[in-house]
Amino acid sequence: MRISATIAALALALSAPAWAQGQPGPETPVDIAAIPNVVSGDAQWEIAWSGPMIVDGMATAADGSLLFAQEQSNSIIKVWPDGRWWVQWPFVAGAGSVSIDAQGRTFAADRSCTDPGLGLGANCTILSRIVQLTPERKVIADRFADGSTLGRINDLAADGHGGAYYTQGGLFHAKADGTVDTIAAAGNPQQGGLFTNGLVLSPDGKTLYVTNRLTILAFDVGADGVVSNRRDFATLVGEPQGSFGGDGLTVDAEGRLYVTGGAGIYVFDKAGKQLGVIPVPRRAITVAFAGPDRKTLYAGTLGAVTPDGENWTTPQGVRNIAATIYRVSTLAAGAKK
Repeated sequence: MRISATIAALALALSAPAWAQGQPGPETPVDIAAIPNVVSGDAQWEIAWSGPMIVDGMATAADGSLLFAQEQSNSIIKVWPDGRWWVQWPFVAGAGSVSIDAQGRTFAADRSCTDPGLGLGANCTILSRIVQLTPERKVIADRFADGSTLGRINDLAADGHGGAYYTQGGLFHAKADGTVDTIAAAGNPQQGGLFTNGLVLSPDGKTLYVTNRLTILAFDVGADGVVSNRRDFATLVGEPQGSFGGDGLTVDAEGRLYVTGGAGIYVFDKAGKQLGVIPVPRRAITVAFAGPDRKTLYAGTLGAVTPDGENWTTPQGVRNIAATIYRVSTLAAGAKK
């Protein structure tokens, strides 16, 4: 089998890093420094949404509203600029990420029952899947050609050809015909292995960016969606000691890359030069531009406050998955599909 029980258990543990398992601390006051053509120095974060369950794998709907995956409620949630929200797609088991391609097809990572908070471990026997939600609902892939499972899927990005790229330690491609290709396997970095998390396509669809701890990788994307020419694109300079590294990714209309990390949201130009870091009040794990003009940057973060204004905590042994979405007005505009 491609993934033994031992490796599967390790992958499950790695997909939920230590900082995601503890008690998120309270908000930290931040001062945003200006990044030319990206964000002004007087910009300020405000809370757009918060709740006791996770925010992950964000994307933007055609109308500019924000979409995010919520594993514990098994759903994809839609948030409007005025703060209204509802469940856009229910019954997405263990929803981990959502992505929309230029044709309007919506894809999601279905993690089934692998949530560490459920404590099922090897007793979770329902297969994780890459699923299409619109225009029709169907399973794209749930296993490799040799019958081995996809494991606990982390993030995904629609490939524009009816399938999706996804991460699960390594980097993989679930094609529209149901076949799954390994682009780069997980493993020892000294031997070419990866430890991936977020991924996103450039606005022109010709480059695929993938996090690899403190490094961002880039791949060329061919007309058929096949990727090649793996290379180091950028390095997160200024990450706190012991940080997990890069997590969620997004791009703006000019091709700049935004990466969530321990220091905030890193911004890189198309050549991989670090332009600055936008600090966030809490640890950001996912990021997206939204709003009618796509000039609002949303950051999904770990931790939240109670209705009484206290930092949300859980009893010992209970996983704290509370989350807050912050938003800030930007000079840059997100890329439209």
